[in-house]
Amino acid sequence: MEPTYLLSLDDARRIAAAAEAEARAKGWAVSIAICDAGGHALWLQRMDGAPLMSAAVAPEKARTCVLSGKPSKAFEDMVNNGRFAALAMPVVPLEGGEPIVAGGKLIGAVGVSGVKAGEDAQVARAGVAALALTAHQENPA
Repeated sequence: MEPTYLLSLDDARRIAAAAEAEARAKGWAVSIAICDAGGHALWLQRMDGAPLMSAAVAPEKARTCVLSGKPSKAFEDMVNNGRFAALAMPVVPLEGGEPIVAGGKLIGAVGVSGVKAGEDAQVARAGVAALALTAHQENPA
């Protein structure tokens, strides 16, 4: 029987802490959102000084990843390359959302908003990496 992977609140805390640490190290004020495989919110925080709108955009970037199974940058690239029909999709075509995969299955996503798109993505990837590192330490091969 295949193991089932679910994103727990402890996982969300670990992801958020790593993402926040990355943002603080760079001097960036961002909002960090984490959702489960159904696109439902597990975590939302807006760091002091983060733009007000970032608290609305970050969860949508995470949800975009869950709906598509791809980083949200894929949709920004579509629009930037002239595929404007992507604007009609129920996604946010802005870089900064990263899927969380465990055991080959999508279990959730992280969305970050508040600084430049590539910087948002860097913060989100730091959060995802922290979860992957923890899982490897708990279950060494």
